[in-house]
Amino acid sequence: MDGTRLLFVLFGGLLEVYCGVSANRGGSPSFTDEIPFKINWPGSEFTLPTSGAFYKEDDFVIMTTTEKEKYKCLLPSLSNGDGDDDKVYAGPTPGDLLDPLFKESSCSYRIESYWTYEVCHGKHVRQYHEEKETGQIKVQEYVLGSMTKTTESSATSGTEIVPTKNVEGQLTPYYPVLMAHGTACVLKQNTPRSTNVLYVCHPEAKHEILSIAEVTTCEYEVVVLTPLICAHPKYRFKSSPVNAIFCQALSGSPLRPHSLSQMDREQEELLKPPFTAAAEESTSPMREEAFSSTHKPLVVGGQTQVTVGTTHISRMTDEQLIKEFLSGSYCLHGGVGWWKYEFCYGKHVHQYHEDKEQGKNIVVVGSWNAEEHLQWAQKNVARSYQFKDDGVQKVKLVSLFYGHGDVCDLTGKPRQVIVKLK
Repeated sequence: MDGTRLLFVLFGGLLEVYCGVSANRGGSPSFTDEIPFKINWPGSEFTLPTSGAFYKEDDFVIMTTTEKEKYKCLLPSLSNGDGDDDKVYAGPTPGDLLDPLFKESSCSYRIESYWTYEVCHGKHVRQYHEEKETGQIKVQEYVLGSMTKTTESSATSGTEIVPTKNVEGQLTPYYPVLMAHGTACVLKQNTPRSTNVLYVCHPEAKHEILSIAEVTTCEYEVVVLTPLICAHPKYRFKSSPVNAIFCQALSGSPLRPHSLSQMDREQEELLKPPFTAAAEESTSPMREEAFSSTHKPLVVGGQTQVTVGTTHISRMTDEQLIKEFLSGSYCLHGGVGWWKYEFCYGKHVHQYHEDKEQGKNIVVVGSWNAEEHLQWAQKNVARSYQFKDDGVQKVKLVSLFYGHGDVCDLTGKPRQVIVKLK
């Protein structure tokens, strides 16, 4: 094959399928989402960068937009990271580096809406739910996998090929430890549950659980962030340099595609603050509650566990927690005394009381409706701003309207609440 190929490119939905000529490429390239690209529009005259990816003047494609605008795009030699994998390493294996953690009685926890997940490193992975009844703790639990001598020896032996996984958009090497012989799975003819624990390098981590997923029935995957294996060069984060594609306008075409420029302007308009800065809104008094996260150290089964990773949340774990909060799957709980409160972003605000005989009594304080919030925001101040010394304004507080709650006995009207996020 001489290098003639079909190139599929999408500029925000502006480009279709084009046939181009790429010289000296030796055939069709392998497309992958692990190598990021960025398209630059430098104009007719520019100088190629002397560092980073390598460019050849005859390695280009001609692309045409749906509006018949033509561009000559220079392609870089693909670069997917540094060359640590090629260096000779004679230090400890990743299993040896993790050995101190496995020998400690240390566990990491991840709290979700119903289940709590416990990873006791080098020992077991457990999923459980606790309920308190008359001062006693009732535990529903499943062992998702446990370490045996066989799995321990295989885990610490080291491997030639280091597997990688896309973690938060970053191509990341990991060290797998298989935990087998868990609780029997009824859905798989009583096959024992098993978990693959993937240890990922993160210099600032404290062995916290980044994610846990059931990849197939009764088979789980846990990603744990740890600084211990960062000493091994093959397990450090692989840098994923952004490879620049330079597109020059041809035949009187604009510097950038017209539709792309229009889309950028529309995006800028969407990002502009919809409300002006003003004093704090003056509305009728409504109940406001302070909500707090339920991420706290645990005492399981009446025995004190050395809890690792619950007092420090790394940036990656924090970002995932934020995503779950914004999707409404991670709710905040608070309140003292008789009533407790639950706030699920974009869903509802509940107040509730749990009773052994009558069960859980829930009162809907407010439910989310985007249109009603916008109507409320037009009449009230939904955002307040703080101006920095450099003149840049920063959002200080956001108020959200939740209405259509249960009818209040005193007023005969549906409950409603303003949730303020600072």
